Amino acid sequence: AAVKSIHEAGGQATGVRVDSTKLNELDALYAQIKEEQGRLDVLFANAGGGSMLPFGDITEEHFDDTFSRNVKGVLFTVQKALPLLARGASVILTGSTAGSAGTAAFSVYSASKAAVRSFARNWILDLKDRQIRVNTISPGATRTPGLLDLAGDDAAQRQGLADYLAAQIPMGRLGEPNEIASAALFLASDDASFV
Repeated sequence: AAVKSIHEAGGQATGVRVDSTKLNELDALYAQIKEEQGRLDVLFANAGGGSMLPFGDITEEHFDDTFSRNVKGVLFTVQKALPLLARGASVILTGSTAGSAGTAAFSVYSASKAAVRSFARNWILDLKDRQIRVNTISPGATRTPGLLDLAGDDAAQRQGLADYLAAQIPMGRLGEPNEIASAALFLASDDASFV
């Protein structure tokens, strides 16, 4: 659907479905990119997610699922792209404000997003000789299906969650996905060459 929408708007895109926790799928993705394009100028590692479980109820499965997607997936998505990243490329990671602020019943997700922020702080030092920029976008509550799904299927509970989260934000509203996309586009551009 995304590729179709981009094509209808006059753009070009290729859709490739990859599970970033499966290293062989990442290898296949990067082999395809190498063959078709030869390099990467921008890498946006945006996959992730999590669910809420109070401390005391956290399971090994919950931990492994969250850290596999949000930490392992990000690590190997970027590491396996290194040979293709052009000099001066931009790597953008999606963190979360949850990575630096406490949220009840969200500690595993929050810790995984703190790890993502830490990756960026360290990788920029590892990649500076290639002038590769590494940044983390840490959005707050943004109106996405994943956020509202935390409240379950009940419409009233979903609206209640949205209202509660909006009340925590000085602007009094949730962020919109296009606002986050605009920040990512800036970081991907040459206008962010010193960011």
